[in-house]
Amino acid sequence: MPRVVEPFPSQTCPRRMSRLVASSCLAVMMVLAGNAARAGGLPPTETIFPQTTRLWISVPDVKELQARFDRSPYGQLLADPAMKDFVEELRAEISKSGRQRLQKLELTLEDLEKIPGGEVAVAAIEPAPGKLATVLLVDTTGREAEARELVDTISKRLLARKASAVSIEGAPPQLVAYQLPDDPQDDRVKRGRRVAFALAPSVLVVGDDPQQVGQAFAVLKNGREDSLASLPAFQAVMAQCGAALPESAAPIRWFAEPLAFARAYQAANPPLEKKKTPDYVAILARQGFDAVRGVGGLVAVGAGPHSLRHHTMIFAPPLPGREPFAADTYDLAARMLRFPNVDGMQPPAWVPRDVTGWTTLQWDLGQAFKAAETLVDDVVGDKGVYDDVIASLKEDPDGPQIDVDADLVACLGNRLSMVSDHVDPLGPDSERLVIAVEATDDARIAATIAKVMDADQDMEKLEVAGHTVWRLVDRSSALPQLEIETPGGAVPHVDDDDAQRRRQRLRDKEEKLLPHSAVTVAKGHLLIASHLDVLEKVLGATGGEHALVAANDYTLTMAELDRLTASATALRSFSREDETIRPAYELLRRGDMPRSKSILGQLLNMVLGDGKPGSVREQRIDGSKLPEFEKIRRYLGTAATAMESRPDGWYVAGLAVPRPAAESEVARTPEAPVGR
Repeated sequence: MPRVVEPFPSQTCPRRMSRLVASSCLAVMMVLAGNAARAGGLPPTETIFPQTTRLWISVPDVKELQARFDRSPYGQLLADPAMKDFVEELRAEISKSGRQRLQKLELTLEDLEKIPGGEVAVAAIEPAPGKLATVLLVDTTGREAEARELVDTISKRLLARKASAVSIEGAPPQLVAYQLPDDPQDDRVKRGRRVAFALAPSVLVVGDDPQQVGQAFAVLKNGREDSLASLPAFQAVMAQCGAALPESAAPIRWFAEPLAFARAYQAANPPLEKKKTPDYVAILARQGFDAVRGVGGLVAVGAGPHSLRHHTMIFAPPLPGREPFAADTYDLAARMLRFPNVDGMQPPAWVPRDVTGWTTLQWDLGQAFKAAETLVDDVVGDKGVYDDVIASLKEDPDGPQIDVDADLVACLGNRLSMVSDHVDPLGPDSERLVIAVEATDDARIAATIAKVMDADQDMEKLEVAGHTVWRLVDRSSALPQLEIETPGGAVPHVDDDDAQRRRQRLRDKEEKLLPHSAVTVAKGHLLIASHLDVLEKVLGATGGEHALVAANDYTLTMAELDRLTASATALRSFSREDETIRPAYELLRRGDMPRSKSILGQLLNMVLGDGKPGSVREQRIDGSKLPEFEKIRRYLGTAATAMESRPDGWYVAGLAVPRPAAESEVARTPEAPVGR
């Protein structure tokens, strides 16, 4: 067979990564659920991968993670005999889906389950602008025979697909690379797809870029000076998270450079069809959000009294010469990233005791509104649009004639809260949401909202529990729409057929957002609800023992969270795992999961779908094999998260607490020391 020779130092052509990163991450997670030997002697992979690594996920000890997972309520749930038939089918479906996504590395999930003996890590590397490579590194200590067998299997698969062997000049002799034929179904510019692997006595490296595979293999013994571990952002993230959760207690570690990864992914995966849509990645970078230099942390499953525990650092140090927490810490729209820490963040008395979840965020809304100007202009593509909108709201005789700054922004506080719930009978549209913005001048905000709502024909005025409520009655409109003139565009009029069609298309798209929304000013807040019924529940709340803050599970869970965080925080949240998943669970049992509008349902649809954006799948898993929900509820507890603003970014800590054997008890002693 002819061999293609390529010098090792050069870079390969761009790669399609649309499924490789996701599939490799999925592969790692599936490996975690398989059998494995004890950790081997491979150096930490963050010292092996280069500084150009944009995304990294590592499991230092697969066997330890498996043991922890088995001890956790989640592992016990999957081991419950009542779940046996469903778990087997789910695993088969995920394996099938994962195999399809891993095929570009000529691997299957079953392959990867056989070989880990220590750390397993996957990295998305940007070797050059416009290119993105995936490299999977597996410590095979104690599984050397299985690793050699897998390498032989990969080679046979590649040859069967008429792949050509590629010689990489200067590469380690253990490296084997193949180039596959172009995909005739790919309408984009043809580019050779490659698979490379290198096997050492206790390490297997696999990837879609021979240069990156070879470089990783060449530094396995001593690492490299310009490694991921040498990045200041990586060091800061791991140092702050590691101070709260020792690495020995963290079976999962991860790090990403968000915008750098997004840019590289975007460049390496040009769309099949060019569309006239804003480039949001470029916009965020231009608007100063590249101040976020890294995000990452540690995740522990079965950590002492906690089902799950995570510590995350969003590293965004002040720009040179700027002070932390100042209005000008960052530039342009990134100035809206100002979240002051406060003490005493508790659910107000109007949050009902039995809701699914509650989240509150302390946010400098006045600063956020000011900072939004350049972002809006950049998205629209025309400077001055934001100012024109604000002026139109005040001066247009056909508009509500409100002064946004004086009549709205100046009357809002800095507390934003969300309450989640659902109603029976459970269905695709059962989930409920209330967004509450603190009001400092109820009367003025109420008058402002009345002006806006009275000008909208789709809003119906009601009286609920002594409060004036506006409800959306026109199903074609998701939120109140105000048409204003924008630079370079005509003002839509009712006699303009094109404008009417554009508005109808816009409303059809927005219907999915809040098609049954209701708005009022009450309880010291501007309340925006997804449905009238949940707003009625909030307005009718009596507080006291009927409030969430008085619930025993809330009190115990937040006490555990207090052990992980500072007393003053910028965000706090609480949720009940059982009620969070119950809507999706029941839809799955009935075969209606693809219709789910919940976040959990959409995630499952994405994992089990065909990988095509926007595609609608048929439910392939027989949900009728699931037991009744009450039989598995005992495995699900509560979860809580807090975020603290720090001088160099934001620190996030969270946990899940098992359901106590007695409702008045919960384990209290953490396994590992915690920090702020």
